[in-house]
Amino acid sequence: MIGKLWARLLLSKAKHPSLRGHAKMALRVARHIPFYEHGEAEFFSTDGAPAEVAERRRAGFERLASLLSGRAVETLRRSAELEDGLPDVAFVNAHRVPFQFRRYVASRLKVGCLVAEAQGARVRDLDGNWAYDLTGSYGVNVFGHEFYKQSMERGMRRALDLGMTLGSYPALIEDNVRRLKAISGMDGVSFHMSGTEAVMQAVRLARYHTGRSHVVRFCGAYHGWWDGVQAGVGNPRPAHEVYTLKEVDPDTLRVLRTRDDIACVLVNPIQAMHPNGAPAADSTLVASDRTAHYDKAAYGRWLADLRKVCDDRRIALIIDDVFLGFRLAAGGTQEYYDVRADLVTYGKTLGGGLPVGVVCGRREFMKRFRDDRPVDVCFARGTFNSHPVVMATMNEFLRHLDEPAVRDGYSELDERWDARAARLNEALEARGLPVRVANMASIWTVLYLAPSRYNWMFQYYLRARELSLSWIGTGRIIFSHDLRDEDFAAVAARFVAAAEDMQQDGFWWQGGVLTNQSIKRRILRELVTALARRQTRLSYAPARTILLE
Repeated sequence: MIGKLWARLLLSKAKHPSLRGHAKMALRVARHIPFYEHGEAEFFSTDGAPAEVAERRRAGFERLASLLSGRAVETLRRSAELEDGLPDVAFVNAHRVPFQFRRYVASRLKVGCLVAEAQGARVRDLDGNWAYDLTGSYGVNVFGHEFYKQSMERGMRRALDLGMTLGSYPALIEDNVRRLKAISGMDGVSFHMSGTEAVMQAVRLARYHTGRSHVVRFCGAYHGWWDGVQAGVGNPRPAHEVYTLKEVDPDTLRVLRTRDDIACVLVNPIQAMHPNGAPAADSTLVASDRTAHYDKAAYGRWLADLRKVCDDRRIALIIDDVFLGFRLAAGGTQEYYDVRADLVTYGKTLGGGLPVGVVCGRREFMKRFRDDRPVDVCFARGTFNSHPVVMATMNEFLRHLDEPAVRDGYSELDERWDARAARLNEALEARGLPVRVANMASIWTVLYLAPSRYNWMFQYYLRARELSLSWIGTGRIIFSHDLRDEDFAAVAARFVAAAEDMQQDGFWWQGGVLTNQSIKRRILRELVTALARRQTRLSYAPARTILLE
């Protein structure tokens, strides 16, 4: 009994103190957060700004709305029509800004979701407007739009003789397997249709071969949307047999050393920018306390410590390289940090522009059956795994990765992108703008220095300056590595101009008592009031009204 209590205490200490570190509790809390919103009367003064500032904000908001809607009439019309039949669009539109501002913003600051063409570093909408693409296609776009268009075209030509012949393997799969084994340093390869699928298979293999039940994931990390690793908000059901622990923390290492039920540890190395923090999104940007700081040496030491304890305890170390993949090094995270995984998952860019997921692993983890128990198997198949066209475009990517110029480009990658971030920050500081960027090579996030409840507005000012962002806004900006210096200079100039526009319109007004803490206290009071009003309505409402609400 004492041993169980001690193990439970260690586990509790290894959980992050925030709600992110307590997934089941976060899920319960999320279900009780009431919806409320700021109407037009108070929309521009929710931080206590005086009437003059609120009016300046209103005027700037209306100018912005007029500009964005006036130049993209057809794009916005067809995007709105699509929203009714494609729930993904409705979800994205509902999560661009904090929910208190959602409906007012959505009714006026329209954002289109349709594009007609990509060329170089820019994309064009249906109205002919060109914008610099800072979305990175969710991480796919490492080498630039033109490279992926060529890969898709060449891959399709190479696969035309086979078409969609499935079951048997296309002959070029041999070259893909050989190259992936060399890149990953692993013994076996498994192909899938998405990064989520690849992580599912890696976890299943780890459980199969260790005979253990639990997965360790780290606070804030994302490993796909399936039940097995998406603990907490976002998954309607609590994830079972999952421990969500602190990253870069000795308490977690103690748990790994003392428990006998852990099959594997999942690492998503993009978390090195913000250990234990959720992926940054403007929908959660309620104050100016977003943080990010990248320390390669410190994170490398953490991975080395993790590798050692996993070796000692026979725990499978899984590096989830689906997102980061080949962005930092030709050999991915393992090469970049000089750490070896037992299993590694790839996706995104590896498909050369087409959907793909891959698991590479050591021989003892990749085998899916037992010689001495013929019906004890670890099943995983898929109709479209190893599709000829996907294999061909992947081969184009892998061949490109082997070109000397591409390999050489990684040697100065950090220095080039760090210098670009530094130049932009210097320009912002010189103009007294309360905005900075933090980066992990070509992956950036925007930080805000002055307490404000309106930082989420910055994404719209950037769009007005023809910078294209994904639906999470300024939380994550992803550049392609082919971005020329002159294109970056244009992006930086537009970024600074957008910040000047927003400052001019008063959204970074600073009252004498305005702090991040005061903003959060105000939001807490709003939540309590909304919850009390909701409980009052429910107490007196008939059953039919409760159901509709």
